[in-house]
Amino acid sequence: MSSLSGTNSTLFTFILTGIPGLEAEHAWLSIPFSSIYLVALVGNCTILFVIKTDSSLHEPMYYFLSMLALTDLGLSLSTMPTVLKLFWLNSREIGFESCFAQLCFVHIFSFIESSVLLAMAFDRYVAICKPLRYASILTNARIAMIGLAILGRSAFLPLPLALMLRRLPFRKSRVLSHPYCLHQDLMRLACADTTFNRLYGLVLVSVIMILDPLLIVMSYALIFKTILGIASLKERLKSLNNCLSHIFAVLALYIPMIGLSLVYRFGHHTSPLVHILMANIYLLVPPVLNPIIYSIKTKQIRKGIARVFVLRKM
Repeated sequence: MSSLSGTNSTLFTFILTGIPGLEAEHAWLSIPFSSIYLVALVGNCTILFVIKTDSSLHEPMYYFLSMLALTDLGLSLSTMPTVLKLFWLNSREIGFESCFAQLCFVHIFSFIESSVLLAMAFDRYVAICKPLRYASILTNARIAMIGLAILGRSAFLPLPLALMLRRLPFRKSRVLSHPYCLHQDLMRLACADTTFNRLYGLVLVSVIMILDPLLIVMSYALIFKTILGIASLKERLKSLNNCLSHIFAVLALYIPMIGLSLVYRFGHHTSPLVHILMANIYLLVPPVLNPIIYSIKTKQIRKGIARVFVLRKM
């Protein structure tokens, strides 16, 4: 079987795939994809700008929201070059090193997103279950430590997966299934034993799709228990409303993530269009939805946007 060894990897390129059957429409499809990236970039930059310039938002909840916005920017910028290059210019080739760099960034930012949502669940738990100790527990120093722990966890856990995959020989058939590089896709093209990648990938999937969501659910079990113990219905609704934005952000990430994983593991006979659709939803939808969700559901963010952008014009 002809393959690519690690010695000539710098000369090797992969072929990206847009949407099968709609190649002639790629120029038109570039418009919605460009719009999605524009909304994601503008929305998350707006969230960051508002939090930075509005001193009333310099609180733990909004520091975590800033981390989420930065992560969504990173995730969008990781896939945007190859996606727009493919749809705008029909340029389908990506170099071996560029492909692995993109793969690393995509998986690292995905891990960061899951970790930040877990930290935000802890923030909501402390705010509702231990309100009198909120300021003493979530100090600026502790938030910085949480941020560093998230970066360390998200950078080092996926790294062995990418390094081991990079050392494998690849088939001369180098057509990928997406307009960006994903670990599952490249592993399919490897012509060597991928047992380590499959087993270690299963461990990572367990962490990001089982452990993190389980801890988030446990946090909300304690939160709902506390809310149900509040005597005033108005206060119950107020406390619940403070969690809605985060709940929607969690659903926006984990539903497409779980769907994509199930399609890759059990949908071997499904249409390639299903794989591409699920991957695009997983990578493109959360960075678009998160700033919209927090702008609509969080009163302080709405007021901050009004103060920064509306009142400055007056």
